[in-house]
Amino acid sequence: MNAADTAWIIVATALVLFMTLPGLALFYGGLVRARNVLSVFMHCFAIACAMSLAWFAFGYSIAFGDGNAVWGGFGKALLLGIDTESLSGTLPEILFFAFQMTFAIITPALIVGAYVERASFGWVLTFSTLWMLLCYAPVVHWIWGGGMLADGGIFGETGARDFAGGIVVHETAGLAAIVIALMLGPRRDKTKPPHNPGFVMIGASMLWVGWFGFNGGSQLAADGGAAMAIVVTHLSAAAASLTWAMWERMKHGKASLVGLVTGTIAGLASITPASGYVGPVEAVVIGAIAGILCQEAVNLMRGVLQIDDTLDVFAVHGVGGIFGTIMIAVFGAGSFAAQLGSLAIVGVFTVVVTFVLAKLVGFLMPMRVDAETETNGLDLMQHGERAYDHVS
Repeated sequence: MNAADTAWIIVATALVLFMTLPGLALFYGGLVRARNVLSVFMHCFAIACAMSLAWFAFGYSIAFGDGNAVWGGFGKALLLGIDTESLSGTLPEILFFAFQMTFAIITPALIVGAYVERASFGWVLTFSTLWMLLCYAPVVHWIWGGGMLADGGIFGETGARDFAGGIVVHETAGLAAIVIALMLGPRRDKTKPPHNPGFVMIGASMLWVGWFGFNGGSQLAADGGAAMAIVVTHLSAAAASLTWAMWERMKHGKASLVGLVTGTIAGLASITPASGYVGPVEAVVIGAIAGILCQEAVNLMRGVLQIDDTLDVFAVHGVGGIFGTIMIAVFGAGSFAAQLGSLAIVGVFTVVVTFVLAKLVGFLMPMRVDAETETNGLDLMQHGERAYDHVS
């Protein structure tokens, strides 16, 4: 065990949890109408609790167990055989478990943005748990757990390069978001703007800070690689924020706060897979392109395809993660065959598993709330609470 590495990953674990609670909750909560803000908070918080227990029970073993190239198995279920003396590299394995648990929390929580204001709470919690175990955890095993997409797998010596989750986190969450948005159909009322842009900015700021643990912690060491990952993460976010605002002003005459900070998230998602493989100049290039690319993806999803992925999960996280994954090969740090092939395999797997799980859970409980609940707001109708005295 290395004490410096251990200390840093303890901090990084806290930072990544901070991304979901309260970062993502505030970011998403501010974007919905006032009558639904507590339901978003409820989804994010309850998912964090459920994923923690599911990761402990089976998820960690499926992802990092000693199974085969496809499935990690159940040898480490309930952390059997893991104690304070067990090591994973230079870290206590129990700490590696905790760090990866925070990734298993935020990935299904990202999908919340696709179905806010219309999905029922019971369906959300049940689907999220099954999806993490049967979609997310296997993909983790394939890429980070030494499985079929890693080095020595189906793409030969040089497998998929995904430093912190462009494929594992952002592609899976983004594609799941599209599937669920299509299955649910659009909201009955899409006219209201974000009820609290201040929440959105505060949440985005927390995500930005937490992302230092997300990307810097993925080095799994307290060294120059971790420091570089943090620097390139920051520069990409800054560049994407400004190009999003610039593009928005050029097209619409005004640069909005919500647009500026959405650009931040686009830059963060895009640099995530590449943060261990590129330098500062490449990071600025990735971020600068991402701010425009993801904004155009939002316009495509909303205006052309008319898909009500409510909070633009695919356009920002999915497109950003896929773009950053490809840019690894563009900058010569990975092979195009492995990057594109892994994106395709994970993409098809995610779409199929998401659809099947969403349908199966939908047979057991309603996927979408009724018209009255949607009209009056999920806060009061599903949770018996209001965020404000007067809501809209």
